[in-house]
Amino acid sequence: MLANKTAVVTGSTSGIGLGCARALAEHGANIVINGLGDTDAIEKERAAIEADFKVRCVYSPANMLKGDEIANMISSAEKEFGSVDVLINNAGIQHVSPVDEFPIEKWDAIIAINLSSAFHSIRAALPGMKQRGWGRIINTASAHALVASPYKSAYVAAKHGIAGLTKTVALEVAEQGITVNAICPGYVWTPLVEAQIPDTMKARNMTEEEVKKDVLLKAQPTKQFVTIEQVAGYAAFLCSDTAASITGSILPIDGGWTAH
Repeated sequence: MLANKTAVVTGSTSGIGLGCARALAEHGANIVINGLGDTDAIEKERAAIEADFKVRCVYSPANMLKGDEIANMISSAEKEFGSVDVLINNAGIQHVSPVDEFPIEKWDAIIAINLSSAFHSIRAALPGMKQRGWGRIINTASAHALVASPYKSAYVAAKHGIAGLTKTVALEVAEQGITVNAICPGYVWTPLVEAQIPDTMKARNMTEEEVKKDVLLKAQPTKQFVTIEQVAGYAAFLCSDTAASITGSILPIDGGWTAH
């Protein structure tokens, strides 16, 4: 399906991003992974993608806080592989705090990484996609692109922004063979979700098990975490010809959360 195409996946050294990178590699795409983490662990994952799927995979250390580094990542990928055909904007961070106590530096970083980085990467990747008349842009949003939760003002604001950016870009390129969609997972058991549990325990005066049961999974009628593999499979489907008429869509995969 994606043979001879290249996918750039931001925030892909672990969690959902790594799952998406592996899913696209399984379909034949060369991969650029990006993100933070231990150097040896990143190299292990990069090498595993090449070994498991017989594609090429490179790592970009581009800082998602810096627009110039994001643009250079896209440019370098085009030089390395000849094109960037699929872009998955997945990089994200989280902080949980009442809005009147929310650290300003945390707000600025969340908006930059969760929202502005997608603008910078889309801006850099679109010219090549337009020239080739084909492209797939997938933004990892969240159920929080559709609904809100207390103590997550920056994250919810950024994800609502991603929804708007997705719709706008989709309309701009609708006649050029490029689709732009946002996947909106509910709670997926990833390092990002695990890391927010202590702050939520503090903010709500709860135990860890209470946070999982009464906060994280309370809104999901299935009472189960969404899996990384399910989100990655959704992303791969959106890259297929079958999904060519799906664009500008904000697509929940949330165990029924947003059906409330």
